[in-house]
Amino acid sequence: MLSILHNLGLRSDHAYNAGLASVGLSFLSWTVSRFKPEDSKPQADRWGIFVGHWAPTFFGLGLALSQYEKGTKKR
Repeated sequence: MLSILHNLGLRSDHAYNAGLASVGLSFLSWTVSRFKPEDSKPQADRWGIFVGHWAPTFFGLGLALSQYEKGTKKR
């Protein structure tokens, strides 16, 4: 699977940047939810938590791609 992603042009830096972006998006979503009317606040909070769960996935993918990239450079 990593070789397919790598061949499609996805690099570890892209995954790390996506992880950082998801952290920022999660924080932004949570911050915006503070100004929502009371009835929509829980849904906005859940959206922030949902987006926040993307970060570990992207960081893990970045680590895996980094190891794959190191392995392909040695060949």
